[in-house]
Amino acid sequence: MALGKSGSKQSEFWVTVSELPKSPGHPFYRKLNQILQEADFDGWVEALCEDYYAGDRGRPGMPPGRYFRMLFAGYFEGIQSQRGIAWRVSDSLSLREFLGLDTTEDSPHHSTLTRIRQRLPQDVHHAVFEFVLNVAIEKGLVKGKTVAVDATTLEANAAMKSIVRKATGESYKEYLRALAEEEGIEDPSDEDLRRFDKKRKGKKTSNQDWESSTDPDSRITKMKDGRTHLAYKAENAIDLDTDIVLGAEVFHADRGDTDTLPESLGCTQRNLIDCEIDAEIEEVVADKGYHSAECLQGLEELGLRSYIPEPEYKGKRRWKNKPEGQQEAVYHNRRRVRRPKSRLLQRRRSELVERTFAHICETGGARRTWLRGIAAVAKRYWIQVAARNLGVILRALFGVGTPRSLQKEEDGLLNGSMSPQMRRYVARLAMMTTGVLISIITPRMIPRMAA
Repeated sequence: MALGKSGSKQSEFWVTVSELPKSPGHPFYRKLNQILQEADFDGWVEALCEDYYAGDRGRPGMPPGRYFRMLFAGYFEGIQSQRGIAWRVSDSLSLREFLGLDTTEDSPHHSTLTRIRQRLPQDVHHAVFEFVLNVAIEKGLVKGKTVAVDATTLEANAAMKSIVRKATGESYKEYLRALAEEEGIEDPSDEDLRRFDKKRKGKKTSNQDWESSTDPDSRITKMKDGRTHLAYKAENAIDLDTDIVLGAEVFHADRGDTDTLPESLGCTQRNLIDCEIDAEIEEVVADKGYHSAECLQGLEELGLRSYIPEPEYKGKRRWKNKPEGQQEAVYHNRRRVRRPKSRLLQRRRSELVERTFAHICETGGARRTWLRGIAAVAKRYWIQVAARNLGVILRALFGVGTPRSLQKEEDGLLNGSMSPQMRRYVARLAMMTTGVLISIITPRMIPRMAA
């Protein structure tokens, strides 16, 4: 074979379609398409979105199934922005096959994703989340009895420099300049303002006084890493028996956990009702941030058993002049928390809930949102959670839940012909056989084997 050189050469003027490069396909996305096609996802979502498109006018737009598949791919590839998703799709032959693009068809532009997201309301995006939940129910992956609830922060697409006073509309720099001039500093420079702001007492940026000029729905809050930033609050409700997210809601970041818990549980139960599953939430597991007498009383009135650890209080709690039923609800929760079952539930809650946020926000790319407005952020977050549930379904059926875990199929082990239990048995048998062979080999046999 002669040495090939990378010299420039004139490209072909005409190329037949049969000569264009074709992708062998990615086994993970083929499995994902198989799940969606079995549930008739494309036909269902096209009928759902038909009212939001013109009948016979204009050129045909991008199919809704392709739009949602691009967002699914954004989660599995860990891409945050729509620009990144559009570039990745145009660069990958496997993703083009996953979207159903022909060889000569252009990949969708990122502006197309924006237009479709703006056209489709929140109800459609939430319906897609419920559709995936229905698929999990059909596969027997939803119990709905014991639910764990926790929340995290999503960094908003707005900087702290963009905040303005609600009363006057002045920016933070203008506000500082007025304070500095009141203190006797004439015509302060930017360096003088920074030094003055660092030393002044009583400095506080409150959501009651300040708002973002670019994203008014975002709120000033403290992030997980300790930074103060404009953000949103995402709260998930997870089925502790199957690791499926049953409910996901996006709130303003300044709302407390005890304030949003009843709303999250109500939305979760509504999702189960919409999916027509004969299941009701009976137990609620959460961390001590959700503990309050009012919240526990509300759960008690709904017939829910709570397992929420009680924070340490200084002194003895007094129940005089408190609404009737709060003391009884707190004491019932305290007795349940002290049982061994509560420790098992809390251990499982901390494992599954934190892993859910790690998959959705960290590896899934949802920690930093590039959209503005709580409605747009909720649309994208519901699809992120739906993609995460699809990964759990694929892991339960085929043993893998991410594209990286399923790079190629070997010996028919991952083509659906063998169950996950059988694959684990075959792998264990191979390890045992290897161990037996190694134990048979003696030092005297090594020279003869080498020869």
